[in-house]
Amino acid sequence: MNFSGWQARFRRLQDEDATWRLLRADNAPIILAFIADLFAEENEVSFDRARIALDTELERGRELGYWSSESGAGTYLNQWIRKGWLREMDDMLSKTDASETALRFCRALDEPAAGTSASHLRIVQDAVRDFAVATNPDLDARAAQLEQQKREIQRSIDELREGVSVELSESEQRERIREIYQLASVLTGDFRRVEDDIRRIDKGLRIQMIEGDSSRGDVLLELMEKEMLLENTDAGSAFEGFFHLLCDQNRTTEFSDQLRDILSLPVAQHLNQVQRQFLSRLMRELSRESERVFSIRRRTEEGLRGYIESGAAQENRAVAHLLTELERSAVVLRENGCNLNTQTRLELPVGVPGIRSPMSMALRQPDENLDTSGVEEQANHREPSMEMLDSLEVVQIRQLAVRTLDTLRRHGPMTISILSSYQPLMEGLEELVACIRVARAIHATDLNTTEQVEAHDRYGIRIRASIPKLLMSADLFPDNIDELTL
Repeated sequence: MNFSGWQARFRRLQDEDATWRLLRADNAPIILAFIADLFAEENEVSFDRARIALDTELERGRELGYWSSESGAGTYLNQWIRKGWLREMDDMLSKTDASETALRFCRALDEPAAGTSASHLRIVQDAVRDFAVATNPDLDARAAQLEQQKREIQRSIDELREGVSVELSESEQRERIREIYQLASVLTGDFRRVEDDIRRIDKGLRIQMIEGDSSRGDVLLELMEKEMLLENTDAGSAFEGFFHLLCDQNRTTEFSDQLRDILSLPVAQHLNQVQRQFLSRLMRELSRESERVFSIRRRTEEGLRGYIESGAAQENRAVAHLLTELERSAVVLRENGCNLNTQTRLELPVGVPGIRSPMSMALRQPDENLDTSGVEEQANHREPSMEMLDSLEVVQIRQLAVRTLDTLRRHGPMTISILSSYQPLMEGLEELVACIRVARAIHATDLNTTEQVEAHDRYGIRIRASIPKLLMSADLFPDNIDELTL
């Protein structure tokens, strides 16, 4: 590509790319500082909390003289959402891939990875070697390469047994642990790109339904094809690969234990507090991010299904068609020399509008009125009745959480169905609900499917229930069990 081609590409990115627009914004330092501080501890924050926090910072900025605008925080948050720097769903705000990339770029400027050439070269060499082995069509050559690796590993084992140990220097340890953090810090970017891809698919399908004459079956077929394309994108394949690794109990447990061991070593002091905290809860954050991607997929599918079934697509298509016809008529009038501001005596029989305020507008499909004819008013009692007490089966949910954590530490990640084989549910539905509450409290990964679980009540009656399949692991629990909201 020549100079003109590069210039055209970079000019287009300057105008279209949300990350570039954020970095060149007039108030970019303030925007980035607010996003970094707001999401320092959580990946999702309510809109009201963000508005209050931004109002406080803007008021402080006006007092110090570096902020002069009188616009409210809500106005700025909505602007940042429209520009793609923040994402809003169900009144919750989260970072986008654009803001994540901008923050990572700024942190890299402030924390240059000096002296990591050897670490980078080692990673590239290992990746090239593994890829060459996996793609070599000659099976004998692949076997020979694996045998060579086996001999190298065996030689290292023999040296360790003979007491020969090659220790890394302090500079090499510092370099490698910083490289671990740099590699781990970019993992969340894959999830942001998957979210963006899902939203682009949703938007594209809605536009297709409005502009085209596709039937519902054609739209559903298109949706399934888009889902398959999503899995083949770089972000989608990265997410699928991560999810398979997450389901591998051995690798997940090994990875968590190794991270914990590394952070307990003196070399961890070369990381600042924020970096150490990030690595200590890496698996927990990755599990939450994967659950969020599943949730967005599910909500997108439900929203599209409701959009199709409600007939809104047909109505929007009719409105778009009418607007197109009006535009064509206006163009014809202008081409014929007609003055579009000419007064006419045309009267349209539309009647008198019965709407005097937005609050008086009727819904297009109002819900049916609630029938309360059979409801009888009952006086409240301070003392519980015997029927109420008999229906209660006491389950100590905190003790259940402690037993669950102990089981996960001994046997690795598992779902509630597998957990019930180690600690049978003998208190009926209440104990089953308590297990689900514990899983939800630690933000267990929702595998977007269901599983069958058996429980026994206090009378020995066997109960079989179908519940969401939630993958739990010991790393999702906080250090203090009392911090769980149960």
